[in-house]
Amino acid sequence: MAGLRLQKLRKAFGAAQIIKGVDIDIADGEFVVFVGPSGCGKSTLLRMIAGLEDITAGDLFIGDQRCNDMEPRDRGIAMVFQSYALYPHLTVYDNMSFGLTLSKTPKAEIETRVREAARILKLEELLDRKPANLSGGQRQRVAIGRAIIRKPAVFLFDEPLSNLDAALRMDMRMEIARLHKELGATMIYVTHDQVEAMTLADKIVVLDAGKVQQIGRPIDLYKKPANRFVAGFIGSPKMNFLDVRVTGVSNGAVTVESPTVASVAIEAEGFSVGDRAVLGVRPQLLRRGQQQPGLGVIRGTVSLAERLGAETIVSLETASGERALAVIPQDEVFETGSAVEFVFEPDAAHLFAA
Repeated sequence: MAGLRLQKLRKAFGAAQIIKGVDIDIADGEFVVFVGPSGCGKSTLLRMIAGLEDITAGDLFIGDQRCNDMEPRDRGIAMVFQSYALYPHLTVYDNMSFGLTLSKTPKAEIETRVREAARILKLEELLDRKPANLSGGQRQRVAIGRAIIRKPAVFLFDEPLSNLDAALRMDMRMEIARLHKELGATMIYVTHDQVEAMTLADKIVVLDAGKVQQIGRPIDLYKKPANRFVAGFIGSPKMNFLDVRVTGVSNGAVTVESPTVASVAIEAEGFSVGDRAVLGVRPQLLRRGQQQPGLGVIRGTVSLAERLGAETIVSLETASGERALAVIPQDEVFETGSAVEFVFEPDAAHLFAA
């Protein structure tokens, strides 16, 4: 196994700068997820690590070895793509063993490795089947098995669950998490789905427009986002953002208010009286109630209520035309058009520059 070090990595296609100076340290055995919106450069960054894209500038180290000019096959990596890329005319066994056969690995060793990978991925009973006779989840497990038997130093996953339905994605997330625990391998996983990132990662790298916005543990990114982009990207439903004006500054607390938000003091720095700002509050931290000393209040009228059984998601239309969501952890009835107030603890709110 091996760790990785990315130092000021850049990638340009002509005049277009895609990766703009990325620095990341990945420890041996760590599960790291690259997450961000479409076009942010996460897949390009993964392909640079794999050797499928040239590095324009900067350095890539796998273990202690600089790999900028090293051939992909010599880097000790295995990659699982979004498409399963299985040979339709070969059995599961032959698909998994194909790479080892090409490298002239002894048959006895191939047999041992394939059987071990099949055991780990629960594919023992499917080794004689062809891809056409497998479900989507089974095909993805075969693609992962093909990577496992190479015994790579680093596993690379490029949105491997995008082609699966919601139920299968959940099952495969659990399989990949279990696989990481069993193998103890270094894994880098690319996704645009922040739920996958939160549930799988030891460490998340949030990318936007080719730049790293924040690196940290999932819970740290959720509770302490570095900026508004990270705050809005991590969490589902996304954080509420409401325009406010600063009315007071005192001892590290900034008092804000608006037609939507009653006057409330938030811990923040770098603001002056009269500044415009953006208040961020997660939908899960809003609860039904009335104004009390020390609590923040968001007012509006109900535009939609989604009763999901275990929770109710309420959409508010505010006096200033803004939209806010509240997630109530129970089944509750809300009448469309009715006026409501939701309260929140100021310690859980965030304040961003407008």
